[in-house]
Amino acid sequence: MRIVTLNLNGIRSAVKKGVLDWLANAEADVVCLQELKAQTADLSAEMLNPPGYFGYFHYAEKKGYSGVGIWSRRQPEHIVEGLGIPDIDAEGRYIEARFGDLSVVSVYLPSGSSGEHRQVAKFAFMARFYPHLEALALAGRDVVLCGDWNIAHTAKDIKNAKANQKHSGFLPEERAWIDAVFNKIGWLDVYRHLYPDAEGEGYTWWSNRGQAWAKNVGWRIDYQIASPGIAARATAASVYKAERFSDHAPLSVDYDAAR
Repeated sequence: MRIVTLNLNGIRSAVKKGVLDWLANAEADVVCLQELKAQTADLSAEMLNPPGYFGYFHYAEKKGYSGVGIWSRRQPEHIVEGLGIPDIDAEGRYIEARFGDLSVVSVYLPSGSSGEHRQVAKFAFMARFYPHLEALALAGRDVVLCGDWNIAHTAKDIKNAKANQKHSGFLPEERAWIDAVFNKIGWLDVYRHLYPDAEGEGYTWWSNRGQAWAKNVGWRIDYQIASPGIAARATAASVYKAERFSDHAPLSVDYDAAR
C-alpha cells in the first residue's frame, strides 16, 4: 500500500503544472492533499475524482484559502470532516478516511510565518489538536496522519538550523510540542523511523525566494506520522523531486499489508 502526502499550494495551480499526469503514474493507493485554495465549484470533474480515484474534501470557508482532501483508489467506509472545533473547521484543516481498521488523515497545521497573530493561532491549534492526537492513539486503529505540519522537528530536518531558531516552524515551543507527540503520545515519524540519519534528501519544502530549490535549502515539514503497528510495516519512503507542482514535494511511503 502506497500513501502519498502533498501540499499543493493551490490545486488549480498544481494541476496546470502536471500533478494529475504525475498521479496517473505514481501507483498511489491514497493521496492526502493540503492547501487546496478552492471550493467544489472551482474544481473540474478530474480534480474532484481523478481517473481511478475517489475524491473527498474539507474546504475552508474563506475562498482561495487552506482546505484539505484525499484521493483514494478504494472508497472508504466513513469520512470524518473536521475536528468539531468551529474556528479550526472553518479553515478546512482535517479530513479522515476510514478503511476497516485503518484511518488515513490529511491534516494541515497553520503557518505562523505571516505575523504574530497567525503564530498565536498556530499555538492555539496545536494545544487543541493534541488531545485529539491522544484520543486517536488510544482508538485501537492503525492510523497514518499525513500532512503539512509546518514544523521542522530537529536540526536534521532543516538546512540552516541555527539561523532559524527564532523563526516560525523551528521555534523551541513548536519543536517541544512535536517531541511530545512522538515521545509522550507514542506516534512515529515514519520517514525518520526508516532513515534515522537522513538529512537533505528528506526535505519537502523550499522557499520561493532566492535559489532555495536549486541549492536544496529546504525544510522537512511534511510528514506521515503513524501509530506504531502500521509504522512498523513501512518499507520505504521517498520525496519526489523530478517535477515541481508547488513549493512542496510529494512524500510517498510504502507499507506492507496488515500482518
